[in-house]
Amino acid sequence: MERSGGLGYGPAMAIPLHDETEPSRRAVRAAREGDRETLERLLDAGAPVDACNEEGNTLLILAAYHGRHEVVSLLLGRGADPELPNGRGQTPLAGVAFKGDIESARLLIDAGARVDAAGPDGRTPLMYAAMFDRLELLDLLLKAGADRERADAQGQRPLSLARTMGAQRTLARLQRLYDA
Repeated sequence: MERSGGLGYGPAMAIPLHDETEPSRRAVRAAREGDRETLERLLDAGAPVDACNEEGNTLLILAAYHGRHEVVSLLLGRGADPELPNGRGQTPLAGVAFKGDIESARLLIDAGARVDAAGPDGRTPLMYAAMFDRLELLDLLLKAGADRERADAQGQRPLSLARTMGAQRTLARLQRLYDA
């Protein structure tokens, strides 16, 4: 069964519902824990590459969020959708921006993840990087074309979000960009 919705990602995207089969549960665990070998065997045995847990977090989102870039690479190589959001409308790149794993971010961007994809709250990966003081990630997203002028649903831009959160390094970088 699938559900779809316009969550600020352009065309409505299909989101697989939670899969209760044992291979899918084991795949979710392997992705979260970074167990590449087990996950590879499960995928070879037919576990769906875009399987997700009860919150709608795909294998790719779980691997990316937990900084398992070797698993991220495996999943992308097997055709995982770098844009498929979870049940809250967050993409794998948004999760990476929250946590700060630069290698997973590079892999996702190289696989076509949109740097300005926004969830229902209007927040983009750049906004999360700014808020949580992820300077390297902020620079990567800006270099990849992220829009520093884009506002979230509350009208806040990356600069104001960094200021609100006390994210000193990203605040200083964004201020220099505005002063240039």
